Amino acid sequence: MDGAASNYFAEMTRIGLAGDVMLGRLVDGHVLANSAASPGYVWGNTLPVWRQMDLRMVNLECVIATAGEPWVPKTFHFRAGPRAIDVLEAAGIHLVSLANNHVLDFGGEALRECLARLRQSSIRYAGAGETSEEAAAPTVVAAGSITVAVVALTDGEPEWEAMRDRPGTNYVCCDRRGLVEPYRTRVARALAQARAIAQLVIVSAHVGSNWGPPAPQTQALAHDLIDLGADLYWGHSNHTVQGIERYRGKPILYACGDFVDDYAVDATQRNDLSCLFEVMIEDVRATRIHLQPVRIADLQVNLATGEDLRWMHRWLRDRMAEFGTTLTLDGDVAVIEIPG
Repeated sequence: MDGAASNYFAEMTRIGLAGDVMLGRLVDGHVLANSAASPGYVWGNTLPVWRQMDLRMVNLECVIATAGEPWVPKTFHFRAGPRAIDVLEAAGIHLVSLANNHVLDFGGEALRECLARLRQSSIRYAGAGETSEEAAAPTVVAAGSITVAVVALTDGEPEWEAMRDRPGTNYVCCDRRGLVEPYRTRVARALAQARAIAQLVIVSAHVGSNWGPPAPQTQALAHDLIDLGADLYWGHSNHTVQGIERYRGKPILYACGDFVDDYAVDATQRNDLSCLFEVMIEDVRATRIHLQPVRIADLQVNLATGEDLRWMHRWLRDRMAEFGTTLTLDGDVAVIEIPG
């Protein structure tokens, strides 16, 4: 291998992203509570793919705790036992986003317990905290030879917004122009801080509706965040994978879908199908994204095959076309190029 090729491979960083990982309810009762079950069970045959990544991140769509009572008037409450930490570590997850509409399903006491358990583990977190300052702050992690800062935010459950003296999430409010004050100033400050301490800045955004394409205000939010300094928008909350937009040379992943859960499956939307997203970073810029289709079944995620794979390829082509984004196939993997 010549010197130029060697440098090329040395500078490539691979970031693995997925959408919502929900380890409560049936996953907790049938997998985590079963001492004979491997903590790696829920990841199925995606584990070898995860382990190829330099940085691995998911949205944790539940709280990890034993304390707390269900928050009323919410209908769905997701809580996983302490063994959920082992599940995350089995896949080598480096960071979980906690800015979502389920991390306070069992109140502030459970969130505090979750934060403490994560601090005692190998897993970092962003988007929630003991105070508003902690919830809004960027979290810095290593990804190969570069440093990455993650700012996580959500527009869900405004009552859960962290305060100076109250635990909660990094809640934001936006309209068709993007972030509104005082949230825009706060997010701009966090992104400026992230820009100063890391080479790549990622925003984890748990926003928008559960179904359908991104609304105009979600698109405005994503554009606003890129304009404020983010290099990559990593969206989730929607139960299905949505389009990827290339904006100012930077990728916007509007929604990564569900990745692990026990949810009922919509026969039309196929929320049991999503992707493991691999973002290729060269010279601290996202240049390519690989989308590996996966399917959830029996409380486990596995690589999609057969008609499921073909269905997902069709779905991805349609969703990308909505943003004029070209998708090609490399075997089972869908590929999107991000020109500079």
